[in-house]
Amino acid sequence: MVFSFFLTMPIIGCCQLGEESRFPSYFGIYVRAVFPSNAIGNAPITVSKNGFTSTITQNLGYSFGGTVRAGITKLISFETGINFTQRNFSIQMDLVDSSITGTNTMGFIQYDIPLNALIYIQLSKTWYANASIGMAVGFKPTNIGVINYPGGLHTITHTGYVKSKIGLDINGNFGVEYRTKKSGIFNLGGSVRIPLQPLFQYIAVYTNQSYRTGAIADVNGSYLSLDLKYFLPLKRGNAEIKKGPIE
Repeated sequence: MVFSFFLTMPIIGCCQLGEESRFPSYFGIYVRAVFPSNAIGNAPITVSKNGFTSTITQNLGYSFGGTVRAGITKLISFETGINFTQRNFSIQMDLVDSSITGTNTMGFIQYDIPLNALIYIQLSKTWYANASIGMAVGFKPTNIGVINYPGGLHTITHTGYVKSKIGLDINGNFGVEYRTKKSGIFNLGGSVRIPLQPLFQYIAVYTNQSYRTGAIADVNGSYLSLDLKYFLPLKRGNAEIKKGPIE
């Protein structure tokens, strides 16, 4: 409950700012396809010790949430919101000189609040380009873990251990959008997310009765994404609303 309260404060504040500001605020929703990329330091990670080897690879994930734009000037806005992100990982493992191999998958969730400065470039009456950069405050609620061969002579455990539940990410975005007064704003763009600390610590352990070995490595969790956003049109009452940054 406490965390939910702090999550909603930026949206409430931005909406109140929009009501009083010359440049109004806009509320929207978004969906995002998350793509791992070696270009930003997210290559597969292999850990190995005493003949036991395991490789963890980040795969396609997804994200969605609500977003708010608060106009500062005609071509500058502040953007924030509440995001949910699911990262997916695949695991491959084997034990040298044996027939013991296996695969598995893990999913890791994160909530975050982006805090971005957004700049527009007007291309035509209805088309705009925009770019934003800022930070995202992330919350990682829990560790994750899966097991291969549970209850047998050979057991392999895979754990994603969260060393710090709160973290900071670098957050950048570029996009183009089509704006209409009646139907709202449609935005297509891409984002980059780079955590400033490991997403989690990957721990792979092989156990055979009294024998036990394992290895540890940090998982970065950086990604590129394809984003689709939609902002609701403004509702005009009796009072006149002056043109804002995305009208």
